[in-house]
Parts: sequence; C-alpha cells; structure tokens
Amino acid sequence: MYLAGEEWAARFEGFQREAWRLETLPQYLMPQEEEEFGAFTAGARIDPHAVSNEYTDRLRRQVTEGRPQGRVHVLTRPLSDYLRFQFSQYYAPHALAGEHIRILDVTDRDNPLEEVQDFWMFDRTEVVLMNYHPDGRQINREIYEGDVAQYIEYQRIAVAESVPFEEYVKGIDV
Repeated sequence: MYLAGEEWAARFEGFQREAWRLETLPQYLMPQEEEEFGAFTAGARIDPHAVSNEYTDRLRRQVTEGRPQGRVHVLTRPLSDYLRFQFSQYYAPHALAGEHIRILDVTDRDNPLEEVQDFWMFDRTEVVLMNYHPDGRQINREIYEGDVAQYIEYQRIAVAESVPFEEYVKGIDV
C-alpha cells in the first residue's frame, strides 16, 4: 500500500512512542524546496533559533508528550550542496526543537547499512519504505508488509555507529 497526503501525515500524529527515519542519499530533490535551496546556494542563511513553523511546533509538542522523533543520515564527505542546505535549513532548527538527529559518516570506513534503503519506522511496528530515483526525486512511500525486526536492527546499528548531529557539525561550515 502506498501512502500520500492525509494518510501519510496521520503517521506523524498517530504514533505513540517514536517516529524514526534512516536517510541514505546525498540529496533529495523536493519541488517545494527548490526556491529555498537556490537562495541557500546564493548565500542566504537562516538563524536556526528563530525558526518556528508547523514542523518545529509539532516536534516540540511531541517531545513534551514523550513521543520523540529521530533520524540517522548515512553520508560521505565532501558534503553535497544539498546536505549543507539540509544541515543548515532543517537539521539545525529541528534539533533545537527536539528531534534526535545523528550522522553516520562512512567516508573512511565500511558502511554497515550499504544495502538498506531510506525508511520511516513508527513505534517499531510499522515501516514505510521511502522509494527514490537515484537522483533523489521521490517515487512513493510504501508500507512494508514483512517482519519489521530487520528494520529495528538497522535502527540499532545506525544509532550505535553514528554521532549526534551537533557533535558532527562542530567546526564544519555549512
């Protein structure tokens, strides 16, 4: 089953314990980000402490409700322009709002998740596969129909092998 629109948005309101994502691509080509990405590459920056929008408000609310959201992004250096944009415009304000963001840099090491595709996991009971073209354009979101145990293990590995976002970006110009 594929998810879009309100069915997809409901996953973020309906989870009880945790929403968690694995990201593996150096860029995500999202039409709604095109203008903001262009401004970023032209030199525009935001103050992550000043960001307040629907997404950050939801993150803050979920933290107070004891329903955290987290992610690990697997990447290699040098950072793509898109990753620098994502770090600056999204990760920094989202981390300040309470999202647990971690980075698994596999530049100088084996990637323990090399064959794993992007996914979201809700309450460790539902996995939604995030299907992308190689260039980062999203194809669809698909509910995984099998045993989620392997995805729980992917999460364990990703968290154990990664570092907090704030630690990773110290000294990096994004």
